[in-house]
Amino acid sequence: MENYQSSLDAAFHALADPTRRAVLSRLSRGPAPVTELAAPFAMGLPSFLKHLRVLESDGLIRSEKVGRVRTCRLNAERLTAAESWFSEQRALWQARTDRLADYVETQMPRSEDDAG
Repeated sequence: MENYQSSLDAAFHALADPTRRAVLSRLSRGPAPVTELAAPFAMGLPSFLKHLRVLESDGLIRSEKVGRVRTCRLNAERLTAAESWFSEQRALWQARTDRLADYVETQMPRSEDDAG
């Protein structure tokens, strides 16, 4: 449970920032060099590299340097913790809303129009 919780915390920490979410979205289409990833953002390269360090330290991306080019790629397996948590929450809330709907339907008197 501890490892699951730390993976979940790391994923949500990384996903908390719109720049990092945009980077992950771009990397979902395939690997990219840092300069390409940084191009759409109005910030200096040192600031952008901080975002990449967060993503890499949280395990959501991997990077490798070949010559002068650092290429990043998505580590989608690390998003599994967040995906699992959302699935659990969705199932829980779906069951609750289904029970509420059943309760409301049994408590409301039927109108003459509904009696058919």
